[in-house]
Amino acid sequence: MRHRERILASLDTVYREAFEAARERSDSEGARRLDFEYQRDQLHLEVLLDLRDLLFDATPEPEETASGGGVSDLLDKAQAIRRFTRPR
Repeated sequence: MRHRERILASLDTVYREAFEAARERSDSEGARRLDFEYQRDQLHLEVLLDLRDLLFDATPEPEETASGGGVSDLLDKAQAIRRFTRPR
């Protein structure tokens, strides 16, 4: 699984290159649009990465290792996502 920093760095690289190209073309509207899209995509990615972390916790509890996880493990993950996405 790719690390959070690597994913966000890839996003940053793609947008920086496109942003620089827009600035070289003196496309201020395109640069403004790219800036908005970058912020939106970064926020979406961070939420998805948080959900991934909730679902694929790399440090299983000792009882999970012995029992092999199962349905209760999936229910716990679903509850964690529900708590994460509940409006405040």
